[in-house]
Amino acid sequence: MRVLFNGRAKHDYLSDALTLLTGWTREGEQIRRTLVLDDTQHAALTERVKVVADALRLRPQISRRANRTQIQVGHGDGEPLTEGEVLLAARIEDAVRAVTSS
Repeated sequence: MRVLFNGRAKHDYLSDALTLLTGWTREGEQIRRTLVLDDTQHAALTERVKVVADALRLRPQISRRANRTQIQVGHGDGEPLTEGEVLLAARIEDAVRAVTSS
């Protein structure tokens, strides 16, 4: 069963979901996460995120500087965050756990 959210209820729903994603920060209509990963972990994470993002038809931005991986989800052009983008962030967290636990 799919539940439709609109207006304020949708905003509250997404805000509640975002509070469950530790390590993510919200900047306007985007959410970001910075991780300290080695090159192998970064490569594995990027591949896993690509698979999930393709399935959701979303394009997160993933960048690498020194030993830090930064992930950004959202449009940043005034478009609000969607349920799919919050879902992608949750799936990214699953991928982070998978690549850092081994």
